[in-house]
Amino acid sequence: MRGSLNKFNKLVEALQELPTIGKKSATRLAYHMLIKDSFVGMKISHAIEEGLGCLKKCSSCGGMSEDDLCFICCDERRDNSLLCIVENAKDILLLEENALFDGRYFVLESLDELDMSSLVKMVSSGIKEVVFALTPSIANDAVMLYIEDKLSSFDINYSKIAQGVPTGVSLENIDLLSLTRALEDRVRV
Repeated sequence: MRGSLNKFNKLVEALQELPTIGKKSATRLAYHMLIKDSFVGMKISHAIEEGLGCLKKCSSCGGMSEDDLCFICCDERRDNSLLCIVENAKDILLLEENALFDGRYFVLESLDELDMSSLVKMVSSGIKEVVFALTPSIANDAVMLYIEDKLSSFDINYSKIAQGVPTGVSLENIDLLSLTRALEDRVRV
């Protein structure tokens, strides 16, 4: 029977390559797109094709864009004195969707690919504060120190997003790093 469903199995395998999609989910999605509602499958196929043909990295911040510069870098109403350094372009979408930040962004992606010249160019355009919005880890702490060192010739304040115990989570369910940071960064009440 497997031989007669090659194209279905190929789609299931392709869907499994997506993050957080296992075999069961991939099978459900493939079945829905091909059998239950093929219009949805065609819509998804078309959207993927268009996205692959149009989306690229913003030449300034590294975020997603359909043009050379993204809509954020083109927006003159943004606070050009604030720069938020994020790990990937998805982080920008999350912050923007919830209107949590009104400055500019810089996508880090990886230290190997870190283009200090474009970061220096952004900082030299009037940045007064760099906000690190990176996943808490020892490695990212080192990245922050590296960037601070490379930008030491500029008069910039540095900050990072708050870390610690999330609201509504009991201490027994908190990892040691988060609990340690929460205690170190405690505030007066």
